Amino acid sequence: MDADVIIIGGGLAGLVAVNELVRAGKRVAVVEQENEANLGGQAFWSLGGLFLVDTPMQRRLGVKDSFELAWQDWQGSAQWDRLSGRLPEDEWARQWGHAYVEFAAGEKRAWLQQQGIRFTPLVGWAERGDGRAGGHGNSVPRFHVPWGTGTGVSEPFADKAREAASSGSVRFFFRHRVDGLTYDGGTVTGVRGSVLAPDTSPRGVSSTREVVGGFELQAQAVVIASGGIGGNHDQVRRWWPERLGTPPQKMVTGVPQHVDGRMLDIADQSGVRLVNRDRMWHYTEGIQNWNPIWPDHAIRILPGPSSLWFDALGRRLPSPGLPGYDTLGTLNLLRTTADIQQYDHSWFILNQRIIEKEFALSGSEQNPDITNRDLKLLLRTRLGRGAGAPIEAFKEHGADFVVADDLADLVRGMNGLTEEPLLDYAQLRRQIGERDAEVRNPYSKDAQVAGIRNSRRFLGDRLFRTVKPHRLLDPKAGPLIAVRLHVVTRKTLGGIQTNLSGQALGHDGVAIPGLYAAGEAAGFGGGGAHGYNALEGTFLGGCIFTGLTVGRSLAAAL
Repeated sequence: MDADVIIIGGGLAGLVAVNELVRAGKRVAVVEQENEANLGGQAFWSLGGLFLVDTPMQRRLGVKDSFELAWQDWQGSAQWDRLSGRLPEDEWARQWGHAYVEFAAGEKRAWLQQQGIRFTPLVGWAERGDGRAGGHGNSVPRFHVPWGTGTGVSEPFADKAREAASSGSVRFFFRHRVDGLTYDGGTVTGVRGSVLAPDTSPRGVSSTREVVGGFELQAQAVVIASGGIGGNHDQVRRWWPERLGTPPQKMVTGVPQHVDGRMLDIADQSGVRLVNRDRMWHYTEGIQNWNPIWPDHAIRILPGPSSLWFDALGRRLPSPGLPGYDTLGTLNLLRTTADIQQYDHSWFILNQRIIEKEFALSGSEQNPDITNRDLKLLLRTRLGRGAGAPIEAFKEHGADFVVADDLADLVRGMNGLTEEPLLDYAQLRRQIGERDAEVRNPYSKDAQVAGIRNSRRFLGDRLFRTVKPHRLLDPKAGPLIAVRLHVVTRKTLGGIQTNLSGQALGHDGVAIPGLYAAGEAAGFGGGGAHGYNALEGTFLGGCIFTGLTVGRSLAAAL
């Protein structure tokens, strides 16, 4: 017996489970196909936002939240509809969703603080929804930003695992790729796989897949925490659902190349039940990274509510295609509207005043103020004049940005970024003028303008995220800016079906002895705790909750 528990994957979910098992006195082996520099997985690269309910930070900003309201929002977003028949795919997903909202409204914040995670005063209002009280979206701001961004979430657990390795409780098997599970009878007893050639590439950089040997490890239990499929466009296209139309011919990538979904297929072939594989989460506000780390490296714009959003033919998107409102609703609009399916891009049009206050970029490396825990820089960047340095760098160097002093020049520049000139100046001028006419009064029939004014009623948005309504074409607010947007692959919402202890179920729906799953590989719980939609801040939180649950379950069982 090489360990009490083998954990496949050195990302956040696996590391949280490691922490719980070590605290319980168990010996853990962590098997990771990448090198030591990648410990912490995708979480390291993220903004780190976490979905929390009814917190002191919310209350200080005048937000009234509750478990009941959060659960209403979660159900309206999830829209679970696979709850009947033999072995329903959403049977355990719904139970995990409910348990997660209880966690977010209960012990989550205090537990995170016990692990060394601290929060900024920022509470964002992500995924504002589809416009229905009982539909998709957050009724109130719940996106809590930790100091350190994603590094501030992943590194405390990575540090604990490194410390446990130095004392002998944890053994890391870096550059070890799992190729299969080993069984004794019907019980999972270990893993087998390939040893990959040493590779000292920096974190996130693609590594060699040269095989130099093989290995086998034995344990009382195995945890699959290997992540999703976002780095593998072939897998994304394979599982792309018909309800979202056709997948783009060109997508950009929000995760490193090693997030390839390989372990999910291995699990399926080993008798593990995967469900809801057609549910996925991809953003429509992706831009090409001018300073990439992995292939097709994309950064997502986290927009405030004021940029105007146009399709590839220059038509303003209807609701719910508003910045920051409904991610998959907008993706559906762009991929199912017949005359634009052949185009893989859309456009933001805004001005300097908007970009200075409303643009934020995903990623720890794009937010040095929060990542480096620099309060003075945060206040200067978020409250002062001018856009932050990372945003200005994209504006200057980014392949998807056009800057001009007047709309005619802007449109010429936009048409210069596409194979054929699709945009008509007069059409864009008319639509922007119609919108500008709506900002003269404190009320409006324009849904986006009404949303901007609603946003500014929340103190956090008024201070940090939403500019005062003004005419987009006001020369004093210029220059004008256009941003070409791409679909950026990110999260897998389906996965290995697990019960509430985190045990992986077999094709017959029965728990497989000795096998557990956590994180994105488990659909963030039960094979689909989010259902069809996510409320944001719930991906890292889902990794934490599933890893914690599995760790506690195994600590009690072994």
